[in-house]
Amino acid sequence: MAHPDLNLLLTLDVLLTEGNVARAAKRLNLSASAMSRALARLRETTGDPLLVRAGRGLVPTPRALELRESVGALVQQAEAALSPVKALDLKKLARTFTVRTNEGFVENFGPALLARVDAVAPGVRLRFVPKPDKDTGPLRDGLVDLETAVVGATYGPEVRVRALFRDRFVGVVRLGHLLAEGAPTVQDYADSKHVHSARQLDEKGPVDGALAELGLARMIRLTVGGFSAALALARATDMVATVPERHTGNLRDGMHSFALPFEVPPFTVSLLWHPRMEADLAHRWLRECFVKACGRDLT
Repeated sequence: MAHPDLNLLLTLDVLLTEGNVARAAKRLNLSASAMSRALARLRETTGDPLLVRAGRGLVPTPRALELRESVGALVQQAEAALSPVKALDLKKLARTFTVRTNEGFVENFGPALLARVDAVAPGVRLRFVPKPDKDTGPLRDGLVDLETAVVGATYGPEVRVRALFRDRFVGVVRLGHLLAEGAPTVQDYADSKHVHSARQLDEKGPVDGALAELGLARMIRLTVGGFSAALALARATDMVATVPERHTGNLRDGMHSFALPFEVPPFTVSLLWHPRMEADLAHRWLRECFVKACGRDLT
């Protein structure tokens, strides 16, 4: 089945608006003969004469009258679709954004982020969902608008990345713990009982790698799935939790935190999104809100 020539829509719209071949030709910068040929093609395509002679002028047929409003609307929609995006009116923006983050992010950066959003876009809603894995499928499939992550080899080129802040691991114990008195040594740290936070039972991280280079290993008594659980257990026992410092700031209230007594490389927490959202003005604005709310410390 042959597809209709959609260029004829604009010609039809102008013809039905003007009701005159000469005036329509002038608006479209066409010669009178070219306009006449276009009208002939329209008649053939629609199966209707569209404009018929009445005295010295032309009058629209019932079919033309029926088409006039719908054709005009179609042309306007096409022009809007092919025109540059208009300025974003944040006051009128009504949209829900879904964000996937590790626990601790909302507790620490949520208030500043919400304040920025509410100040200029009260109709915007944020929906934070847990992040059980590093699969970028939800971003690709449009189930998630944004995601925070430490970008590594597991993330492919199909995502866009922007750094939010630098972080480092710290040790955390309850008040009154032996490691809260003075500066613990690397041997003190290794000999302590630890609660480990990991998505997978056998997952090891840079802390264990750094200890292994020193010929040491942590005594992990318990493995949990998130920072909150690790800190709750450390708060109530003599175990040590090792967590990202900035990511868990508020979660560590009322506990003692200390710098690790051995070298562990810091890392960057970034914001991820799918390339199809790159030019979306509302999405771009929200990304800037995240950067400012996190205080982008990359030194």
